[in-house]
Amino acid sequence: MPGLGQRRVLLHSSEAVVGERVDRALAMLDPSLSRTLIQRLIADGAVFRQAAHPDGEDATGPLLPIHSTTEKVHRGERFELHIPAAVPLEITAEAVELAVVFEDDDLLVVNKPAGMTVHPGAGPNSQHGTLVNALLHHCRGSLSGIGGVIRPGIVHRLDKGTSGLLVVAKNDRTHHHLSEQFKAHTTARLYWAIVKGTPQPMRGEIDAPIGRHPKDRQKMAVVAHGRQAITHYTVLEPLPSFTLIACRLETGRTHQIRVHLTHKGHPLLGDPVYSRPFTPPTTWPEAARAYLSAFHRQALHAAMLGFTHPATGKRLQFEVDAPADFRQLLKILRQL
Repeated sequence: MPGLGQRRVLLHSSEAVVGERVDRALAMLDPSLSRTLIQRLIADGAVFRQAAHPDGEDATGPLLPIHSTTEKVHRGERFELHIPAAVPLEITAEAVELAVVFEDDDLLVVNKPAGMTVHPGAGPNSQHGTLVNALLHHCRGSLSGIGGVIRPGIVHRLDKGTSGLLVVAKNDRTHHHLSEQFKAHTTARLYWAIVKGTPQPMRGEIDAPIGRHPKDRQKMAVVAHGRQAITHYTVLEPLPSFTLIACRLETGRTHQIRVHLTHKGHPLLGDPVYSRPFTPPTTWPEAARAYLSAFHRQALHAAMLGFTHPATGKRLQFEVDAPADFRQLLKILRQL
């Protein structure tokens, strides 16, 4: 029997899922359940199966726990999933100003400023002023809770130093639907970046797997055992010592653009993790040298975001201009 506060989900196998892995099959039977959630439930011993009756009648045997996601589904089986109730996070709602680009009953799209962290960190100084703090206040309890923990609507992330567009789910159905779009690579994401040097060719694809750095666990790197990562780039404007490029993500790995461009030999201007500090030539004007030397975040902006609305089925696309510091950086480089 499910425990106190748990939700019980009953599913019956169909011809379409016979022979499929159980995690994939259950996600097919109930699209509101992600494979990640199902895999976690199986690992926790919270997914059970009941074999079909040999005479074709309804299953009446014992419910047995499923021990592996790779087990296959058979005809006429019945499944029972015990999904834990969402546990509130101990995060304070804060009246932090949000730049809301779009909002309805299911989701909202925000323009995150550079310098704002998405999730609170572990330290006491990292618990406030985050996007999650702001969302809890703005949405007042209407954010999604997935897999036993109330995760305030975060479907994808932007690094602290990256500005731009981010979509937030207000309910579980929207969260699952958007997550599947990101997994299926059907979303559209375009970034502007200022990189050292000029990438060649002027338009290209970087297909290189990304995983944890073998020596520095705080960094990501292109590694043979990493997850597939694909970035498409286009040179928009050559600049003195740098280039403005557009990057389109086909996958969404941690630090993907920063790692891929560094791997190609063109790290992002100002990147505190993957790029060495840039020393402007002494022939450049003093004001320009001072501004570039003081630019201590990666010059990266999520300029466009497109996806299908989970409730209406309508294709939505949003665009926002780069923030003032990014525009000022471009202005200075163009004037050199």
